[in-house]
Amino acid sequence: MSTQKRIRDYGVKIGKLVTGYYNSITDVEGVTVGHVTLSDNDTQTGVTAILPHQGNIFREKLIASSHIINGFGKTMGTIQINELGTLESPIILTNTLSIGTAADALIGYMLEHNPEIGRTTGTINPVVCECNDMLLNDVRARNIRKEHVIKALENTSEEAKEGSVGAGTGMLCYSLKGGIGTSSRLMKMEHGTYTMGVLVLSNFGILSDLKVNGKAVGEELKDAILQSREEKDKGSVIVIVATDLPVSERQLNRILKRSVTGLSRTGSIITNGSGEVVIGFSTATKIPHDKTSSCISVPMIHDEDIDLAFRAIGEATEEAILNSLVTATHVVGRDGNERPAFKDLLKEYNIELT
Repeated sequence: MSTQKRIRDYGVKIGKLVTGYYNSITDVEGVTVGHVTLSDNDTQTGVTAILPHQGNIFREKLIASSHIINGFGKTMGTIQINELGTLESPIILTNTLSIGTAADALIGYMLEHNPEIGRTTGTINPVVCECNDMLLNDVRARNIRKEHVIKALENTSEEAKEGSVGAGTGMLCYSLKGGIGTSSRLMKMEHGTYTMGVLVLSNFGILSDLKVNGKAVGEELKDAILQSREEKDKGSVIVIVATDLPVSERQLNRILKRSVTGLSRTGSIITNGSGEVVIGFSTATKIPHDKTSSCISVPMIHDEDIDLAFRAIGEATEEAILNSLVTATHVVGRDGNERPAFKDLLKEYNIELT
């Protein structure tokens, strides 16, 4: 288990539902996460890879959907996801100007594992998401290489590290250091117990808006460290959702929309310059790539059960964002720009979260 101190270690319990074993997106069986971190002076960036299951995702696709809360972003792959309702590749997170490199590497990875692509069958829909880390990272240098993407894909684990790692290395959140965060919730229904897992790449918000379980912690910190200075929210957040709940693409899309409740509870007002992109998949049903001789059966919950999933995604999103903040470390990056760590400020100014 990770030794990182997370938001619950500060006595903060978000929501009503119970978490999974890791309190992570990887509590959904088969889901793993890998990072490559590049942290050296002006280079503060990286790659995060999410494997949706441990088989061949192209041959065994998953029910999937996406939802755009605010479209100030450059995410790749959502058009086909929403048209066909399936996911057929791993998901890569990185910085804004490296999505081309990441897509090229992911395409190469999929071609290597699927020699039929472009020969006896169609092509591949690579899914790549981004946030802009230009304050701490020299984004123009485009230091992400194909080998970084491949390394992240080939070294995934159930223990997902958080904070200033992978794609989160140079990201900001509520004017502090942000990055990768994750959380999960268990959903007990009459027909079984299911898991909702969320992983975020946080890079949004202004300090005065930050709330922790309803407490206006950002206002306290703003008065202490920013005085009258305020910075505009020009960032983004990527929310990746995994579940083993049996749902249709329609139901999954409805669930993804409710991630905004967790986002808002941390203080976000979804500003003009912030891109909020949500991509989700369910591992409950695998859709074969090749046509079958009989109809495919897709199990789905009754809509009367879906409120529990709405609650689960909101809680997990809120906690994932807070985990991204509290696990992040102080980073000095491009041209000496820096962002403090939330956990260091809590200690320095003796601020209690509960």
